[in-house]
Amino acid sequence: MPERNIDFGKFGARGSKGSDAVARQLDELAGGIATPVTAKRGLLARLHYLTRSGKSRQAAREAGLTVTDRTLKAWSEGKRSPTKANLERIDQAYRVVRRQNVARHLLARLNREGRGTRVEIHPLNQSQVPRPLQRVVEYRTMNIRRWDKIVSSWAAGDHQALDDTWTADVLPDLGSQWGQYEYVTNVGFAA
Repeated sequence: MPERNIDFGKFGARGSKGSDAVARQLDELAGGIATPVTAKRGLLARLHYLTRSGKSRQAAREAGLTVTDRTLKAWSEGKRSPTKANLERIDQAYRVVRRQNVARHLLARLNREGRGTRVEIHPLNQSQVPRPLQRVVEYRTMNIRRWDKIVSSWAAGDHQALDDTWTADVLPDLGSQWGQYEYVTNVGFAA
């Protein structure tokens, strides 16, 4: 694919992949429990979210939380505490299940019945790149009307599909210099 960065950061440019910035923004829009899993309140809220129905429990198991119902009950009642590894599994399972639950609603908000959502792309940081090697890159905005592949890849946790969709389907709409926006400092949008 033309314009793809092969050796990003070689001359001191800083930033992250645009698809990673999109995933962070989608996570922020999905919201969720703000209290950390290490606090009792955060742990109990996540356990309640993951065990409130049979469908939630099944989704949590598929997301990697493979403890018995007896253990979950002991954690919920405060009789036992999960290990650090299990706390990480609980938090990860919560994020996966939360993504799956809000994806359909978020997709409808972003597509806005075909009108799409305006996206702001902030270029990479070139402050550490020597002057003669700096590119002229500027802040860009665009309207994305089709979010289906982006949101489904994000909800499934498929980073490669999200990156492929972002770089092959979305960025070329910026014109001939779209490769300069593969790495960015931020991608912002609201729904």
